[in-house]
Amino acid sequence: MSTILEVAAVVIVALSASMVCGAAESVIEPGATLQKLSGEFSFTEGPTCDAAGNVFFTDQNNNRIMEWSVDGALSTFMQPSGRANGMYMDAKGNLIACCDEKNELWSISPDRKATVLIHDYHGKYLNGPNDVWVAPSGSMFVTDPFYKRTWWDHQTMALDSEQVFYLSADGKTLTQVTSDLTKPNGITGTPDGKTLFVADIGADRTWRYDIQPDGSLANKTLFCNKGSDGMTIDEAGNIYITGHGITVFDKTGKKTEHINIEEPWTANLSFGGRDHKTLFITASKCLYSIRIKYKGANPSK
Repeated sequence: MSTILEVAAVVIVALSASMVCGAAESVIEPGATLQKLSGEFSFTEGPTCDAAGNVFFTDQNNNRIMEWSVDGALSTFMQPSGRANGMYMDAKGNLIACCDEKNELWSISPDRKATVLIHDYHGKYLNGPNDVWVAPSGSMFVTDPFYKRTWWDHQTMALDSEQVFYLSADGKTLTQVTSDLTKPNGITGTPDGKTLFVADIGADRTWRYDIQPDGSLANKTLFCNKGSDGMTIDEAGNIYITGHGITVFDKTGKKTEHINIEEPWTANLSFGGRDHKTLFITASKCLYSIRIKYKGANPSK
């Protein structure tokens, strides 16, 4: 006959096994560790990558866009850069950059020629384009929060609120597609172009939307009770959001992991490298990387 202690031991072992089996599997490649690549910047933001896996990111306070090549070489891609912040590489290899020196959205060609895509909305300057996601169609979604910049000659925002905008693929139509957000910041979408994720950092929430054929958003659903500065998605549907380190959520919105970054603030992140399985992280004055089991879901993120 089993003693009470023996029965208790069996129960504990069974519960422990159940907890292990039910624990989320790490997204980090086995044996991989966080790598500090460089720490020579003022404030890093906006990472994205080209088809080859070269990573571009901004050093906003120094008004420059940097490049980290697949060979591990660091160089200045463009300076000045319109105070570029969040960026995304489009299918043609152009850097789409939120340039808030003059509250604009730029397209920067590989030969560094800049074209202004968005200058104003109904004759009023934007609050400060912050982050952008380019859909497979070539259309774009841009977050427009208001953060006072020392390089501005104005102190108040011209628009009534801080929302998300949609720019049609032909660049002719700019539409406000949200109306009830507090301060949208990070943004990403699924590679099929059907779902958009928007982090409302002001409300500490991240929302999921269905993208309609005309670019409007429908079926707003709470994805997770956490906001984010920047965000990205992998091929398994995991969402990576930033702030104090990196928090990973599975495609259902369940928190599965936290990756600690020993910096005051983790601003943004993007997949890159030759196989697009290296996660590049902009955190305060530094650039970090860590290997992930999955590729980035979108070619440039």
